[in-house]
Amino acid sequence: MKRPPLDQLETALGHRFKNKDLAADALTHSSVASGKNYERLEFLGDRVLGLIVAEILFEKFPAEAEGDLAKRLAALVQGELLAVIAAEINLGTYVTFSEAERGAGAEDNENIIADALEALIGAVYLEGGLKPCRALVEKLWQGRFENMKTPPSHPKTSLQEWAQGQGLPLPEYKIIGQSGPDHAPVFLVRLSVKGYEDVKAEGRSRQVAEKEAAKIFLEKNNI
Repeated sequence: MKRPPLDQLETALGHRFKNKDLAADALTHSSVASGKNYERLEFLGDRVLGLIVAEILFEKFPAEAEGDLAKRLAALVQGELLAVIAAEINLGTYVTFSEAERGAGAEDNENIIADALEALIGAVYLEGGLKPCRALVEKLWQGRFENMKTPPSHPKTSLQEWAQGQGLPLPEYKIIGQSGPDHAPVFLVRLSVKGYEDVKAEGRSRQVAEKEAAKIFLEKNNI
């Protein structure tokens, strides 16, 4: 399958790469035995994204306490949201995979496209520093800062705080099953809270499954 031209992606990002090799690295999956892939750039991009989002939040919400800013930050850099943003720009279609990996549906894998987006941010940072990275984030995250009227509370955090308030032991999460192919596993998690019926939930990562289990528990017990 022929990849779309890079300039289409550059338009979506609002950034033109001077170093096309750097962009290629950010768009190469480890299944391609080329010696280069996006993993190191992803590591860098993750840290750059966190800094930029923190800076924007610091400016937009000058009266908020550190704890509330941290909640907003966690929601805006989580993998689930990155995958949504990556899908909006059809990022998976630009990533180079092995034929087997692509045939298994890798370009729609949420974890992979979220990682590739972070890698692109890392590549933009290496090429131009923080300024173009911030412009990219403001373009792709547009409206999401303002639409978050109040600091979101992660279901796991809410559940833990509730349990502590009830004098209960901390909730326990345990992986009890895994299905799906290696490139797109689905985890089954059991959540246990003393004195309450266990709940189970699935997710494309352990974190997603645990979050869903906490959400189900809170809704089930009207917390």
